[in-house]
Amino acid sequence: MRAKISYAVTAAVLVVYFVLAGSRGVLLIKAGTPLTVTFGVAVLILPVIGIWFLWKNTAFVRDANRLAALLDAEGGLPVDELERLPSGRVDRDSADAVFARRKAETEDAPDDWRSWFRLAVAYHDARDTPRARKAMQRAITLHRTSP
Repeated sequence: MRAKISYAVTAAVLVVYFVLAGSRGVLLIKAGTPLTVTFGVAVLILPVIGIWFLWKNTAFVRDANRLAALLDAEGGLPVDELERLPSGRVDRDSADAVFARRKAETEDAPDDWRSWFRLAVAYHDARDTPRARKAMQRAITLHRTSP
């Protein structure tokens, strides 16, 4: 729940920023000189890119949460079996062992969104966020195309 609140607050702050930046871009364009129009267009591009990025990221999170709920309903969510250091961080060797099992599971069933979801969690636990995101995107795509 804490993560959802943090995400919502961050998204709201970004939207306020996009509106303020966009309004400044409009004011620059209204000034009408070639220089201010150029700067105004440049300032308007940033909020457009930001809104697109925020939309895509929100859709990704929504889809991943939907898959987590489906997997939970099936009883297939991965269990947290990782050993932790005294600091509370995940032990790297433990994460690597779980990752090896999840990778083998995914290689055995490459068209199963469930195995890709669990692999994404394993990548995340191993602190490999880019691969975790790619694996989760693969799980989302497979779920969309599965009958």
